[in-house]
Amino acid sequence: MKFDIIVIGGGHAGIEAALSSARMGKKTLLITILVEQIGAASCNPAIGGLAKGHLVKEIDALGGQMGITTDNTAIQFRTLNASKGPAVRGSRAQIDMDRYRMFMRNICLNTPHLSLKQEIVDEIIVKNAKVTGVITNLKNHYLAKKVIITTGTFLKGLIHIGEFKQSAGRFGEFPSNKLSDSLKQLGLNVQRLKTGTCPRIDAKTIDFSKMELQDGDTPPLPFSFRTDKSNFHPKQLPCYITYTNETTHQIIENNFQRAPLFTGQIEGIGPRYCPSIEDKINRFRDKERHHLFIEPQTLEATEYYINGLTTSLPVDTQLEMLHTIKGLENAKIVRYGYAIEYDFVDPTELKHSLETKKIEGLYCAGQINGTTGYEEAAAQGLMAGINASLSLEDKEPLILRRDEAYIGVLIDDLVTKGTKEPYRMFTSRAEYRLLLREDNADLRVMKYGYKLGLIDEKSYEKMLYKKEQTRKGLSILDEKYLTPSKENNNFLKEIGEEKITDKVEFKKIVARKSFTLDKLDKLLDDFKELPKEIKEQILIEAKYFNYIKKQEEQIDKMKSLMDMKIPEDLDIDNISGLSNEIVEKLKKIKPPTLFAASEISGVTPAAIDILHIYIKLHSKNN
Repeated sequence: MKFDIIVIGGGHAGIEAALSSARMGKKTLLITILVEQIGAASCNPAIGGLAKGHLVKEIDALGGQMGITTDNTAIQFRTLNASKGPAVRGSRAQIDMDRYRMFMRNICLNTPHLSLKQEIVDEIIVKNAKVTGVITNLKNHYLAKKVIITTGTFLKGLIHIGEFKQSAGRFGEFPSNKLSDSLKQLGLNVQRLKTGTCPRIDAKTIDFSKMELQDGDTPPLPFSFRTDKSNFHPKQLPCYITYTNETTHQIIENNFQRAPLFTGQIEGIGPRYCPSIEDKINRFRDKERHHLFIEPQTLEATEYYINGLTTSLPVDTQLEMLHTIKGLENAKIVRYGYAIEYDFVDPTELKHSLETKKIEGLYCAGQINGTTGYEEAAAQGLMAGINASLSLEDKEPLILRRDEAYIGVLIDDLVTKGTKEPYRMFTSRAEYRLLLREDNADLRVMKYGYKLGLIDEKSYEKMLYKKEQTRKGLSILDEKYLTPSKENNNFLKEIGEEKITDKVEFKKIVARKSFTLDKLDKLLDDFKELPKEIKEQILIEAKYFNYIKKQEEQIDKMKSLMDMKIPEDLDIDNISGLSNEIVEKLKKIKPPTLFAASEISGVTPAAIDILHIYIKLHSKNN
């Protein structure tokens, strides 16, 4: 059977890859081990969070599915860092894991140009360094010009609970073993990582009265720019907070000798920023307690996820430590926590389009690239699906810059720097985070989604209206002034603002830390009829104006480097003045531009200057 694009794996990356390519009119096949597990949340029952919420907003603005599905299946919405600046706020939603999975599966089954198969891919077919298809465990041959691998933790997945080990991609599900060997045979650098998950508890055995209540936001804010806020009233369930204590820590410490993490049983490197509870106790023994978030997994709230208690300790130890925690004294475990090791491909093997450098038409997205998290996976899947489709049309790939999107930061980090541990997105990774806020993701990248046919006309027109009204609003604040008259100073006093002694632009008054959205309407009648989200945009842009201006100046300098492409036939070996280490890195990573080269760890500004000179000489001689 022939297809345009084959996607291997039905997780968060695979869904976005398959949907984007099918929606772009490409005949797409999604092959997954279990069709009913499409969109399954392997770990925590939540979408978004700090920096991760930015990714979901960008996925949505590009025409991806994750935000819409979250809005339709979530059971609590919260804005993290709400008291801090807009650049570091993060939207997070507790999802109903069952409904999320079913919603995604039904979307996939009802999408034109998309077919599904429940099989295991064993081999990638390659001829003359070009991918031509795949072979499954049922010996079926499926042909395609493009193949996207989104295997998550299934490549030679190995689960650990104490001394117990089991080959699995998720607990109780088959791993994908032969595909990993096929990738190695193709010359890809395959390595090993580890991640983990927490115990799930029977709700009727939890004493919630001993825990701190954590409600969702009122009113809740949806993830998708395409969701109607005026008609958004989801039923929200509370989460709860409890804590570990000294007794919990002592039990864990007494069982270090039984922990796969410390016995050498686990070979893969785990996520530094999301450590298991045994790793926390080992590394932060001075801490008296650790937060635990008790999160419902479904609307029925029959099972709860113990966020913060990732573990691979033996089953008896898991139960013993749980019973020391307030509210969990009589808890019964429905599903034990476990660690999982899996193979991944060194992401420096990839171009910025997520196509492998060695095999034409072969793309990788998600945890196979060394990332961790649903959102990071979905973002890569979307970009891989888009770029595979564009390649079939002989068009240039969509490469988002670091100043355009968190997705751009994510992919650039992976392909230029690689990773030795599961990569997680943080706001601190984005140099231009004042520009890359959740609130303006539509203004930044929706134009691309619309051009690709992934964003509808109505959503695009709504974005253009928001953009134009924001521009007009900022122009008004630029043009109008307040003088230090008695009347004006009395007005400022009435709205709770400091008086002025000189003529001041409205923009500078609005930029004050004390200035709020309510005061904007009182300051100018021009804004009263505008939708709240546009007024918020005006307020944010005004407050950040000077900082944004500085970042835009930095970006202008960066763009000159980005425009300078490194010719593929440039003889790196014969460039005088580059160290052997830098030559080796440039040859391995093959950065497309000077900016990409500057992002490689160890490549110095002096080396960039030398490269710049040789690129100019090369262009003169050709």
